[in-house]
Amino acid sequence: MEVRIGIVHSPRELTFETDTAAEELRTILDAALAEGKQPLVAFTDTKGKQYFVPTAGIAYVELGGEGGRKVGFIS
Repeated sequence: MEVRIGIVHSPRELTFETDTAAEELRTILDAALAEGKQPLVAFTDTKGKQYFVPTAGIAYVELGGEGGRKVGFIS
C-alpha cells in the first residue's frame, strides 16, 4: 500500500510503500494524534526503512489502495 504524508511548511511529501494494513495505520495515527503525547509516529516501509514523523508536523495522510505490480525501474 502506498502512503503519502504531507508535512507542514514543506513543499514535498513523504511517500513510501508499506505492508501494513490500512486499518492498522489508521489506528496508529488516530492514537498518536488524539492523545497528543507522542512527539513522533514511526512507519516502516517494505524494504525495512523506518520513517519518524513529528505528529505536530503532519498536515495530511493519504493511504493508497493495495497496489498491483509496478512496471519499470525501482530503486
